[in-house]
Amino acid sequence: MSSTNVEGEKPAVHNGSDADVKVERVVSQEEHAYDLDTRAKVSDYKADAIDAENAEHNMGVLEAVRAYPMATFWAFVMSFTIIMESYDVFLCNNFVALPAFREKYGVMHEGNWYITTSWQSALQVSGQLGALIGVFLAGPLTSWIGYRWATLAGLMFLNGFIFLFYFANSLPLIFVSQLLEGLPWGIFIANAPAYCSEIVPLPLRAPATQMLQMFWAIGSIIVGAVTYVYNPVRNESAFKIPIALQWIFPTPLAILIFLAPESPWWLVRKGRLEEAANAVGRLGRRSRLNVNETVAMMRRVVELEKTEKEPNHLELFKGTDLYRTLIVCGVYAAQNLTGNLIANQAVFFFEQAGVSTNTAFALGLVVSGLQIVFVMLSWILTSYLGRRTIYLWGSAFNVVLLIALGVAASVGMSVAASNAQASLGLIISVLFTLGPAPASWVIIGETSSIRLRPLTTGVGRASYYLVEIPLIFLSSWLLNPTGGNLGGKCGYVWGGTGLFCFVVAYFWLPEMRGRSYREIDILFRRKVPARQWKKTVIDVHDDE
Repeated sequence: MSSTNVEGEKPAVHNGSDADVKVERVVSQEEHAYDLDTRAKVSDYKADAIDAENAEHNMGVLEAVRAYPMATFWAFVMSFTIIMESYDVFLCNNFVALPAFREKYGVMHEGNWYITTSWQSALQVSGQLGALIGVFLAGPLTSWIGYRWATLAGLMFLNGFIFLFYFANSLPLIFVSQLLEGLPWGIFIANAPAYCSEIVPLPLRAPATQMLQMFWAIGSIIVGAVTYVYNPVRNESAFKIPIALQWIFPTPLAILIFLAPESPWWLVRKGRLEEAANAVGRLGRRSRLNVNETVAMMRRVVELEKTEKEPNHLELFKGTDLYRTLIVCGVYAAQNLTGNLIANQAVFFFEQAGVSTNTAFALGLVVSGLQIVFVMLSWILTSYLGRRTIYLWGSAFNVVLLIALGVAASVGMSVAASNAQASLGLIISVLFTLGPAPASWVIIGETSSIRLRPLTTGVGRASYYLVEIPLIFLSSWLLNPTGGNLGGKCGYVWGGTGLFCFVVAYFWLPEMRGRSYREIDILFRRKVPARQWKKTVIDVHDDE
């Protein structure tokens, strides 16, 4: 069909039927009407939304804590779920250094008992394999039933899976029980950063999400203390009691999560505005905030992101959401490439560096204790210096230390060389929690769009496991006397991968400190280069 336009220009030629053209016009009209309807809705409450956003921009950290005391508490509670993954990850890592466990399940090598490299790696990846499945379940599940009910389901299943771990009497059964425990871990680790980021005001996003790293360290402290106490014990109670202690966490946490408010952002996405207002009221002091204005601010962002489609994984890899997904995946994956594996295997690393078993466990406790202190310091640095700044400089310093570790291990066997390796291993494990690690959680919580957040955090954590699982095998082989037996020379390997992560982050990681979710959406849509974000001004009235 051909047609002539009113200005006498060359007729447009269509390669379809009249019906195709009509359908195309109808779809175009519907999209246009939908866009106009969305703009009309936003204009109805835009003034309130602007007031709420300005209030958050002008709010200091301490003022935000006073205005939202319960938000801080519930972020603390949700972060506590990370203890369970941390506890079990470090538990299996410590078991390979525990004499009673090695004597029951290990092999004799040059007068000492060792868990074979293959089983050592298998035990360390079993939970991660389960968590890899769990994070893919977490996104759709949370989008459907919310953060609270998804987390509650994970806690209840975890109670049952701990039974399997406790009564397992062979390495294959331990492997299966750990894989099943990993399923709820995946839900916890995907939901916690998103929930914590959504329930607090802008000034508290960094401290609230960085608590996850602190609880990771607390989990390792509990494991380190328990295994240190039972290190001299030469019967099954040396590892059965640490397994049983996992039951301390799920039920009390389930009660608290049941009492917690749902994320008001999730409720707004579902159109449940009254419940969202009630949730905001429960998170903050009604005398210090205007609940309706806060909900209006959330509606403004949700309406701007809204489409007629239900959120799905394919959207994560289209348009500007692809860039956002790659940032989350990259930051997650980089945790395993910039020193995290040395931190997670600290006790075994110290043993291979030449210190005694008791001293290795004691140093592991020192590492975990210092990590908590340094995470708290990172709250201040990340809040006032920025996420990108702390992440980049922390990564760069870590690379230097990892190379120094390799050098210390290359100068020959001596007491001084062993002490230098142990000291550098401790410093790397601790400083990792001052820069890259805690900044990562803030970036993960802020980067994704509100609409796709449960799916993005799930896929991002999946990338973590996809990188971590093969690297655990590599790391175990590098350290194990029955494998590569490199000891501190593995610093060269992780120094190289850390340098690669630093270069990628320098060019592609934007600074999101002080940015509302609306501003973050607009900056991504405008495709502002990462290094220009800090200097770019977004007007408070802009919606695109």
